[in-house]
Amino acid sequence: MPALRNDRASFASAVLPVWLVTGAWDFVCASVLSALVYHTPVARLWQGVATIALGTAAIRVGASVAVAAGLALHLAVALAWSAIFVAAARKWPALRDALRTPMGALGVAVAYGPLIWLVMSLVVIPLATGRLPAIGVRWWVQVVAHIPFVTLPLVFTARRVLGLRSGPAARPVMRTA
Repeated sequence: MPALRNDRASFASAVLPVWLVTGAWDFVCASVLSALVYHTPVARLWQGVATIALGTAAIRVGASVAVAAGLALHLAVALAWSAIFVAAARKWPALRDALRTPMGALGVAVAYGPLIWLVMSLVVIPLATGRLPAIGVRWWVQVVAHIPFVTLPLVFTARRVLGLRSGPAARPVMRTA
């Protein structure tokens, strides 16, 4: 198969659906987990996300502003990880080859999900907050939850958008060079 086009328009057209699916799916799952498992109000979850970037000012600005800031930060992070993945898939033939089969794509998702959480919780968030994570049950839940709630939708959407599905029904959504 020829290499994927590297122009900006095709990159953006690939990232957009991956980002939207990933951001929406992660939003729903994080909100449900917060409400039903941790018994924490959903608004408090997104206020907490806002405090990563804004510090305690996120609490003082009011709930609606803090929730909006948390959601904006959430979407920015989903965009970054989606763009990184699409760029990697476009750049590395071995990753594209792995994505061509459902089992290969599943394997990629199983690796990418925990990687995202490890980088976020051990590098990005501590750099933003100056605090190391508390590694307990909730931290480990996040390691595992990133697979079905973040990277399965991300990887399988990217696989479809990049035209990497095998079989007669596979049609690229994005043109190849």
